[in-house]
Amino acid sequence: MAPDSVPLRYRGRFAPSPTGPLHLGSLIAAVGSFADARHQGGAWLLRIEDVDQQRCLPGADLAILKTLEAFGLWWDEAVSYQSQRSGQYEAALERLRQDQLTYPCACTRREIAANGRQGPEGPIYAGNCRAGLPPGRAARSLRLRVDCGDLSVVDIIHGPNTQNLAAEVGDVVMRRADGFFAYQLAVVVDDAEQGITRVVRGADLLGSTPRQIYLQRCLGLPQPEYAHLPLLLGDDGRKLSKSLAAAPVDPADPLPSLLRVWQLLGQAPLADASANVAEFWQQAIPRWDLARVPVGPLTINSDESR
Repeated sequence: MAPDSVPLRYRGRFAPSPTGPLHLGSLIAAVGSFADARHQGGAWLLRIEDVDQQRCLPGADLAILKTLEAFGLWWDEAVSYQSQRSGQYEAALERLRQDQLTYPCACTRREIAANGRQGPEGPIYAGNCRAGLPPGRAARSLRLRVDCGDLSVVDIIHGPNTQNLAAEVGDVVMRRADGFFAYQLAVVVDDAEQGITRVVRGADLLGSTPRQIYLQRCLGLPQPEYAHLPLLLGDDGRKLSKSLAAAPVDPADPLPSLLRVWQLLGQAPLADASANVAEFWQQAIPRWDLARVPVGPLTINSDESR
């Protein structure tokens, strides 16, 4: 471990899920995280978040890699795949088990919806299995005991974000009923192992940050900084990934999309017209300013996403 007097080198990452091609909304996260890392003289890593194999499309990961390369986004280390890291996630679960921080849960989604009160992200688990499985019931999932009230984090873009975990989130699933490891566990373990010092990602994950910090503390892992970029909405008001406006970006003609994303991220206009992607990044990286990024959300119409 480096001495306290020696600052850690910046390490950022982009972590797409291979559920389809990159669209303008996901490009915002890629460009923002890449520009921030390069402006700081740091490393930028690429992680394919394919822990949920049921949602992944064959070949989508390779298409994402090719698109990133076409947009001048290059990574510094070997691409990491969550589907290849089951051993690390199991080891983290075992540590939580040994510390008596997890328990098996037999409840179905229907039971949770019927018994739990409504929270910001849906029904909050009522803790029916906290004291043990009901007679005759088998475990379906594994949950983390959330014995924590208010937990605050200062986001670089959004400022202070406080969440009462017990009241607003409840006990978090660590292993799902289908056997897959939960996203919250995987991302915390991955960020720590890859030495990520700043997470720059979409604002749809801002609400997940306090529970990830709580899990980091439970596992004794370091806490990175967080900066959540504005969400891009379609003209139907939905997040672009779920909107009819979510057309893939064109890797054969990347410059117009790069310039549009630069504008959407609130960055100062580039001094000279860029003739190609390399020239764009030569100008953009020195001018990147995280303080200019809007809180958002941002709205575009269907034509703009193409």
